[in-house]
Amino acid sequence: MKQESRICTITAFGIFAFSLAGAGERVLTMDDYRDKMQAAWIGQMVGVAWGTPTEFKWNDAIIPEDKVPIWMSDFPLRMAYGNDDLYVEMTFLKTLEDYGLDISIRQAGIDFANSEYSLWCANRAGRSNLRRGIAPPDCSHPKFNKCPNDIDYQIEADYAGIISPGCPQEAIRLGSVFGRLMNYGDGVWAGQFIGALYAEAFFTTDINALLDAGLAAIPAESDYAQMVRNVRQWHRENPRDWITCWEKIRAAYSKKSNPKLRDSNGGIDVRLNGACIVLGLLYGEDDLDRSIVLSMRCGWDSDCNPSNVGGILMASRGLKALPAKYTEKLDYARKFSYTAYNLPTLFAVCEKLARQVVARHGGRVEKGAGGKERFVIPVHVPHPDPFLPSWKAPAPEGIRFTKAEMEKQKFALNLPDPALVDDPDPTIRVQKTLDALFPGWKTMTNAPDMDPGLVDTLDTTGGQVYGVLRTHPPKRGEAVTLSRTLTVPGEKPLLHFSVANSNGGDFRLIVRVNGCAILSTVIGNPGGGCHLQTFDISLDPWRGKEATVELVNEPTGWYNEAALWKDIRIIGSKE
Repeated sequence: MKQESRICTITAFGIFAFSLAGAGERVLTMDDYRDKMQAAWIGQMVGVAWGTPTEFKWNDAIIPEDKVPIWMSDFPLRMAYGNDDLYVEMTFLKTLEDYGLDISIRQAGIDFANSEYSLWCANRAGRSNLRRGIAPPDCSHPKFNKCPNDIDYQIEADYAGIISPGCPQEAIRLGSVFGRLMNYGDGVWAGQFIGALYAEAFFTTDINALLDAGLAAIPAESDYAQMVRNVRQWHRENPRDWITCWEKIRAAYSKKSNPKLRDSNGGIDVRLNGACIVLGLLYGEDDLDRSIVLSMRCGWDSDCNPSNVGGILMASRGLKALPAKYTEKLDYARKFSYTAYNLPTLFAVCEKLARQVVARHGGRVEKGAGGKERFVIPVHVPHPDPFLPSWKAPAPEGIRFTKAEMEKQKFALNLPDPALVDDPDPTIRVQKTLDALFPGWKTMTNAPDMDPGLVDTLDTTGGQVYGVLRTHPPKRGEAVTLSRTLTVPGEKPLLHFSVANSNGGDFRLIVRVNGCAILSTVIGNPGGGCHLQTFDISLDPWRGKEATVELVNEPTGWYNEAALWKDIRIIGSKE
């Protein structure tokens, strides 16, 4: 016989109750689901907007207390709607809305490849691979992606838990679909961890219970799981001293302090920034402001980490419990950039998908007291994905999109396979890119700063440009030169190329022929952004003669001195 239902009320913050309807089931009223789901999105908005002014301005340093932005209630209105921390994960929601929960990873990849916003780090690498025709999950394989453990899916995984109340296995499964578009190993497990925290936040405000739920969703052997255990231990040892805990995080997970950290891309590493999230949750002492601010003060990606913290904590409390300062200036009609969603439509699609997820995992919607709907959800023990870290990745499977699938992509790139132009040495990487894009040109020494080599997609003031070479001078006061020796053709020969400055920087462009400078100008953009300029320079004085043509990227100072080159050719030359 089925046991009598018994009500277990959680009184912390006085905001919700759930019941155990017989053995192994939990009940969440639809009103409570909506309340918490909406708070989860607003929490993300609050965290990312509050931290935006500090992002990556303090690396390996604690943000001083007097440098923490003062909260103003229009922060979300001014900043959150156009932030990639939110609109990227909404791309995944739209895919689920359009194709259903059983969306194939290949279709998910096509939709991500068709996104039009700027991306960085693992997101950029994964999308670029998709646009080249490398289908998922190969698109995130370490052979093709130099940053598999970056923070990207961690900051985008909130949606997976928000639509999976009490269903952590769905958050794991969605991570295996969408997380593998850009991340691998710890990079994916981090997002599955975050998703599981949200899935449990509908039923508890207890931080340790949330962390337990997150750990249950990822491989116990993973570096990420060990990081969570470490931060919890450091908190137990010094429960009132968050700075000591931060120092231990820096020593263990900052590439500067621990150069042996496996497959780390420095300050964007998911284990490092994940530790900042766990620190904020543990040392926040059930205070929303303190939790968000501490995760921000840890530095590094100090807007994304508070966004995760804010979303998780506000989901556990619910919208009705939030202070007015977090909600009074929200614009419910405004759409998030690059999406079809404003807040009401976002909330509606999450509820629609949550109903599907609960049913998928053996739950149901039934009428409770007063005829109000409620979820009845079986208690699930999650089964993590297999332990397969980036440093033990098997060979890629050689998966490629079909011609028909590539025709569905708006931005398919006819660019070389990244494995063919990659090399740890920046100069060799630049040379391989020259060989692929601009045959016949040679490079001098490049410094590793700013990742010289192939840039598949460049966001310029005039729009996106594909197939770009980045060079970087070897050191302060020393230029990097591209050169080619050829016989200049005899009819109106032109040196044609386009070049742009790096965002926020400039450099001196010098063009020489046989050692003689025929152009010297500064390439920059005082208004900000990368500005692509096109040059057609007459080589008529050297027609019919052998000449060495040089393009020089000379530093003017030492800030963002890289040059970005497109379409270098000598018109009419004998190839």
